[in-house]
Amino acid sequence: MSRKKKSRKPGSTGDVDLIVTRNRSEADVEGRLRKKMKKRKGLKTGNRNAESVATKERKASQAKDPRIGSKKKIPLIVEAKPKQTKKERRISAEKELEMLENDAQLNVLLDRIDNGEKLGAGLQKYVDEKLDRIEVLMNQLGLIEPEEMEEPAEEIEPVKAAKPKKASSDDDLLSQFEDLDLNDFKS
Repeated sequence: MSRKKKSRKPGSTGDVDLIVTRNRSEADVEGRLRKKMKKRKGLKTGNRNAESVATKERKASQAKDPRIGSKKKIPLIVEAKPKQTKKERRISAEKELEMLENDAQLNVLLDRIDNGEKLGAGLQKYVDEKLDRIEVLMNQLGLIEPEEMEEPAEEIEPVKAAKPKKASSDDDLLSQFEDLDLNDFKS
């Protein structure tokens, strides 16, 4: 038998079953993927330095808090405010009264009330508070005479309040409701 030289070509040995043909593009794609995965192991070189630069840039881009590094002096001992004298209190009361009398919003609301408009609950509460404060300040300053205070009290007639009787049943309550005169509650 003659000697056969070894060859790397498939089919040279005579085995037909072992012949494997591969698509060249498939092999290329697999090879590239393996190479890509190999490259991506671990972190990039010089990663420590790159991270510190990026964080510094982010911090610099953020707006700085104006309270940090304030040069304003802070008192360590809180001193009590001296009490106002009568004269100072009177002056401050006069200023407050003048400010309330010149309040544009209050004046507009009072004009609306004079024209017969009804204000909402919040606006009415605001007007009542301001008028009560004006009255207190005028009393404090002695601008209201005692006679003026008595006159409105005489004009107001006492309203007869219907005392609710204790009812024993629903029928009694219904009859009591029907007997009520609503004109007693109108002012």
